[in-house]
Amino acid sequence: MAKVSTYLTFSGQTEAAFTRYKDVFGTEYLGGLMRYGSMPAGEGEEAMPEEMANLVLNVQLPILGGHLLMGSDAHPKYSPGLILGNNIAPTLHTDSREQADTLFAALAEGGEARMPMADQFWGDYYGELTDPFGIQWNIVYTPES
Repeated sequence: MAKVSTYLTFSGQTEAAFTRYKDVFGTEYLGGLMRYGSMPAGEGEEAMPEEMANLVLNVQLPILGGHLLMGSDAHPKYSPGLILGNNIAPTLHTDSREQADTLFAALAEGGEARMPMADQFWGDYYGELTDPFGIQWNIVYTPES
């Protein structure tokens, strides 16, 4: 079933924030903390500096009513930079790749497809966009195992 979650972006405080949220809601992370250092290096890329490698790439925490709070640290190479206001993005979890593609295309029209829909190393079909009104959206389809 399709659902919506909330994605929060921080500047190096994701782990501290989500540790607090975990205590507040009394729940556990889904899949633990994924760090930038776990990303496979691209061809010809140098190793990521340790201070960047330890930043949080993704964390997921169930909160209330089945809502998922997700987050990461802004990384200068992979994000447009953190500006108060662009640090929260609705995340649409779709029922199919086709639905993900349709929503992505419709929302990105007149905006910017920052990360086109593609299969990702962590297993999801995922993309990021900014709509014509400046709202950032994440679109994800997770294939059933």
